Amino acid sequence: MTQRREFMIQVALGSTALLASQVHAAAPMLAETDPQAGALGYKADASKVDKAKFPKYAAGQACSNCALYQGKAADAAGGCPLFAGKQVAGKGWCSAYAKKA
Repeated sequence: MTQRREFMIQVALGSTALLASQVHAAAPMLAETDPQAGALGYKADASKVDKAKFPKYAAGQACSNCALYQGKAADAAGGCPLFAGKQVAGKGWCSAYAKKA
């Protein structure tokens, strides 16, 4: 009886993990026209950041090397807690950029 219970728990946990990964992968991309994106100066391509408007920006800064980025550095897109439910471009940038340690 114990083995069956352990098996059922493992199946439930595995199904939950699989579903969570699919939901994360299916998240829509953040649009630059999104109000939250506009408020933080988000650009999908960091090379197009207005350096006069955002003097904090420095070449080489991108979402993929930000501490908030939830994807892998090589990923084209990943999650960001600032834009819940949406993915940001790995080559993107916003004014909340914080260098990954």
